[in-house]
Amino acid sequence: MSQAAPAIMSVSPTRALVDEAFKVLVENLPSGAFVTLRSLHQSEDKDYWEAYGHYVSDPTGAVSVTDDLSLGGTYQGKEAMGLLWSMRPVPGSRTGLRLRKLNVCSPMLVTISVYSGHVSEDFSQQPPLATVLTERWYMAPGVCRLDIKDRGVRGTLFIPPGPGPFPGMLDMWGGGGGLLEYRSALLASHGYVSLALEYFAPGQLASTDLEAEYFEKAFEMVRQHPAVIPDKVGILGLSLGTTVAMYLASESTVVKQPTCCVCISGSHFYPRGKSLSGVHGDVRKIRMDENQNLIWRDLLEVSSDLSGKMDVRRINCPILLVNGLDDQNQPTVEFAEDIFQMMRSVGKDQLLTRLEYPGTGHLIEPPYSPHFRATNFMWDSKKAKVTLLWGGQTKEHSHAQEDSWRKILAFLQQHLYSRQSPRARM
Repeated sequence: MSQAAPAIMSVSPTRALVDEAFKVLVENLPSGAFVTLRSLHQSEDKDYWEAYGHYVSDPTGAVSVTDDLSLGGTYQGKEAMGLLWSMRPVPGSRTGLRLRKLNVCSPMLVTISVYSGHVSEDFSQQPPLATVLTERWYMAPGVCRLDIKDRGVRGTLFIPPGPGPFPGMLDMWGGGGGLLEYRSALLASHGYVSLALEYFAPGQLASTDLEAEYFEKAFEMVRQHPAVIPDKVGILGLSLGTTVAMYLASESTVVKQPTCCVCISGSHFYPRGKSLSGVHGDVRKIRMDENQNLIWRDLLEVSSDLSGKMDVRRINCPILLVNGLDDQNQPTVEFAEDIFQMMRSVGKDQLLTRLEYPGTGHLIEPPYSPHFRATNFMWDSKKAKVTLLWGGQTKEHSHAQEDSWRKILAFLQQHLYSRQSPRARM
């Protein structure tokens, strides 16, 4: 494609939080020009991730990713943020990768480039027409990050800028282990003191005695922090983190009641007499798909027997359940229905809000995060790395992440910043 003047590309804003949308505009192209917009990111593990869309410039020689259709690439249609949520490892990369930010004190650097023609491979073989470097941050300016090792509790506390006090959040991830800070950093960027809690190292779940006391200490640590409004403390959990959140809200005698809970892709499955690390299910029911990915969906089953689950009828705070209809890791939608029926039996169903998304898998992350249908996972009981099938279809899953995050923030705003939150009618 020949042109008299160079293409001009802008990304607005070039520096933003990861849950903020941007606008990508290319101008000064010939009318009807075939071009490719591509994003490229190198992860902290030194793996490269990319996404790209094929466009045709309008009569004025412009392409707007927000307004125009992508005709092909890693996403199609009018998708303003497709250059982020459809990212995948470049060809030839290691298998089973998952993109997660480890150092939240630095941004994700994403290079947006425009190329002549509809390109799908060998991007390095031709120079781009224009390039813009963008920064995507989990931690807003002024957010304070503090390492926590106190009374046996390990994690990282994030405090919003300003005088406070603020509502507090206990933030818990799943059975993969390790300390993940990025969601807590993002919560603090939205005005919540958030503790990213670590409760075992990767691959050590079976050897860890996850007693309730540890989580109760962590919750009380948040509640008693001088920057926190003590009667405005919520819990956010994903997968195993949801199980813990359910326990604290329904079974704990120490935690009087969280103000609200957000439970993503989890259950109230809990065999009595076991520690929280004993939530494994029947390993004989593991299946494999055609790509030899392990399917754990049948490990846990909904039961009418209270000895195998938490008595969620005791919950007295608002609960938001967020689940995917294509979750291949747990039957989370079925668990959500059982939770609803149990709470309804005692007149508490008004406390429960359910979000269920078609084509959505287990790993529901903050918006614009790439979708991972299957990734590597350290199976603690086997001491081996396996590939787990999480489920979901990229476009549907990505739209669910965007919608659910918006509704999670609205839920937290309603119950942690408003003067009154609904409680169970006694």
